[in-house]
Amino acid sequence: MSTTATPATTSAPTPGTTASRSDRARAWPVLLLAGAFEIAYALAVGGSQGFTVLSWSLIAVVFFLLTLFSLSLALRTIDVGIGYAVWAGIGAVGAALLGPVFFDETLTPVKVLWLTLIIGGVVWLKLSDSPEQTQSEQVAPQR
Repeated sequence: MSTTATPATTSAPTPGTTASRSDRARAWPVLLLAGAFEIAYALAVGGSQGFTVLSWSLIAVVFFLLTLFSLSLALRTIDVGIGYAVWAGIGAVGAALLGPVFFDETLTPVKVLWLTLIIGGVVWLKLSDSPEQTQSEQVAPQR
């Protein structure tokens, strides 16, 4: 009697497969968390003064690892292009808005205008990743 080993299945979709609605619902909060870690990382790098202040440098390394880990979890479900753009947008906007709070930086009305454009782009990317949109794109008419 022989037994055949079967490969273990994972809940994460493989590239080219469709993620379930619940997988997508869980991935977006993880992506937002990755964005928050990215903001903390950027601020810690600023506080490290070019990695010359040990405490801030260690904090930066911790947030760097947290942001990459969270981003990698979210990208199991969310398309890389959309996920990366949202993550980078959250980090850029968050760091630009909090830079004046923690450092000697300025936030001018022109900067706010362009940050608003980034936020709008992130929102539209999220909307473009909605399950209804994705599902309608996959059901193409047969010729």
